[in-house]
Amino acid sequence: MMGVHEYRIDVEWAGNRGTGTSGYREYGRELTIHAAHKPPLAGSADPTFHGDADRWNPEELLVTALAQCHMLSYLHMAVRAGVVVRAYTDAAVGTMRQEGVGGAFTDVLLRPRVTVADASMVDAALAAHGSAREACFIANSVNFPVRHEPEILVAGAAPDSGA
Repeated sequence: MMGVHEYRIDVEWAGNRGTGTSGYREYGRELTIHAAHKPPLAGSADPTFHGDADRWNPEELLVTALAQCHMLSYLHMAVRAGVVVRAYTDAAVGTMRQEGVGGAFTDVLLRPRVTVADASMVDAALAAHGSAREACFIANSVNFPVRHEPEILVAGAAPDSGA
């Protein structure tokens, strides 16, 4: 399984409104992302940058890639640790700072909420997040912090009332 892996995509700009890029407000930011054997993905710029809010923007896709990579790595590490995961959600947030015409992400916070089968698995479930972070190819490829605030729930357990 070792080696080099390539990921091929095609990006097609669909924003020519008849005059191309004759002016900054004269073209659309709509695009379509294609990959073999997958449905097309509608993309655009963030609405702040004159994009279409109904389409995925690159910033959202970067945060999505980090959250998805962590989840898939986590599920693998959970199996290795003997943790039975019953449910997994994440409410990830990425922060980007714009400076002039450019900018950069400064932080991504992953907030995975994991439901495990049994209370005896909680400690191992928490520890698996560290292993997942080390295994995630995407997190290992970015130059900003990817933080984690996991929450572990036990299937069938009554929610904490806070009292």
